[in-house]
Amino acid sequence: MKDTWKKLNLKGHLLTAISYLVPIVCGAGFLVAIGMALGGTAQDALVQGKFTFWDALATMGGKALGLLPVIIATGIAYSIAGKPGIAPGFVVGLSANAISAGFLGGILGGYFAGFLALGILKTFKVPEWAKGLMPTVIVPLLSSLISGLLMIYIVGIPIAAFTNWLTTVLQGLSSSSMLVFGLVVGFLSIVDFGGPINKTVYAFTLTLLASGVKEPVTALQLVNTSTPIGFGFAYFIAKLLRKNIYGREQIETLKSAVPMGVLNIVEGVIPIVMNDIARAITAAAIGGAAGGAVSMAMGADSTVPFGGFLMIPTMSHPLAGVLAIVVNVLVTGLVYAFIAKNKTAEELATVSEVEEEDISLDDIEIL
Repeated sequence: MKDTWKKLNLKGHLLTAISYLVPIVCGAGFLVAIGMALGGTAQDALVQGKFTFWDALATMGGKALGLLPVIIATGIAYSIAGKPGIAPGFVVGLSANAISAGFLGGILGGYFAGFLALGILKTFKVPEWAKGLMPTVIVPLLSSLISGLLMIYIVGIPIAAFTNWLTTVLQGLSSSSMLVFGLVVGFLSIVDFGGPINKTVYAFTLTLLASGVKEPVTALQLVNTSTPIGFGFAYFIAKLLRKNIYGREQIETLKSAVPMGVLNIVEGVIPIVMNDIARAITAAAIGGAAGGAVSMAMGADSTVPFGGFLMIPTMSHPLAGVLAIVVNVLVTGLVYAFIAKNKTAEELATVSEVEEEDISLDDIEIL
């Protein structure tokens, strides 16, 4: 049984699809954030002469974010079946959107469409002259028809009901419950710095976002934004404590990692984390938990699931987002500054330099 699940590679297909999804979320998120920050609003339809340039940006991004179930379904189906999975994944994702099954419906639909397309490819035997039609006509038609109808009439109904129930429950949580929920989201979103745990939580929060619950994905993104800045803040706290916690290379890394964090790119700080994994993860996790708790409890609710500081103007409570970032940065910075190892002068003087090899013209051959 275990081998069967391993062969299905459900987790791998999901992570592959999310890797395709993230650039779209980033691009669309920045469009919405910039548009709304400068006075635009996302509209149902752009009527010529009745919208501004900023309205256009916000609407472009908003329409793209509205297709997240379609994108994740297409990505999963493609990961499973290759090109023949694209059409059924797209159709089943649109079907999930149509019946309000949301992001969760898109994920499950993507698996159905992908494995169905793969099964048809492997089991259907056609004459030699029709083999060229398999990937372009037969497989897309049959798998789109079956998976789409399956989503609309069978699978999508309980998913939509579950999503509505979960949305109602979360919207009815008390402030203390939201604080605990935010603490968990904040902790899990940063504990592996953009790895599988982060992406799994991200998929869950996007499911809630598609149902109108904006706080969880906002908490996750604010934690990603704050963590690199927190490690930068730790440098100054350590100096006050008369500690040297970063080597020369790490200081150079911070110069790019902190600006990347401002724009919600957490991966820039990974080289620093890898030099002191246990302590760095501990500080980031504690800071993320604190920031996530404040974000959820205070009701930070960005309209877009990406953008760093550009998310703040899209919130109904911008100060909540600012406060969550401040708390996260302070806690991460203070904890790391206190627990990080104080490097000796010898350790600080050690700089790994990779010398370039001299190019030897003797090895060049002219054919």
